[in-house]
Amino acid sequence: MNPAHTIEFLFDFGSPTTYLAHTQLPRIARETGARVDYVPMLLGGVFKATGNQSPVMVPPKGRWMGGDLARFARRYGVPFTFNPHFPINTLTLMRGAVGLQMRQPDRFMAYVDAVFRAMWVEPVNMGDPVVLAKTLDAAGFDAEAFIALVGDAEVKARLIANTEAAVARGVFGAPTFFVGDQMHFGQDRLDFVREAAGAV
Repeated sequence: MNPAHTIEFLFDFGSPTTYLAHTQLPRIARETGARVDYVPMLLGGVFKATGNQSPVMVPPKGRWMGGDLARFARRYGVPFTFNPHFPINTLTLMRGAVGLQMRQPDRFMAYVDAVFRAMWVEPVNMGDPVVLAKTLDAAGFDAEAFIALVGDAEVKARLIANTEAAVARGVFGAPTFFVGDQMHFGQDRLDFVREAAGAV
């Protein structure tokens, strides 16, 4: 496949703007004929490596962003509720994403959809092991098998490698998209992603 027709989506469940981007990528893929490759990374690791931080750490920006997220959700016609438990440590969630990509790729998107919904639609505290187990069970996953998966040394190493590779490519936050060598940051840049992916 032409690299210009592959959208790499570098994501972390802890970002509400990443959830919004996730809801729009299927449409962009249909419109452009592009394939979307989901690349799990640990946003906390990216922030640590780059000196960046969540916008909500700047109170005026955080207040503005809350309204902006709601406006985009209305524009997209998707449900969205800011998670009152934010920020949530997503290490286990992101290891789960990497692990399913590695071991059960056919179940990966079902997991992604379930976690994003739990984080930014319901929303619940996915940092609570009991809540996580209930969410996994409702989505048809075995919680005990999941615990074993996220504890796998190869899975842990892959998430670290994904995160380090992202930083090496210039990533400083989520969501980040690559179309070929072009990097785009933020769900409000999806028009540029669509243009790049649709280029022949």
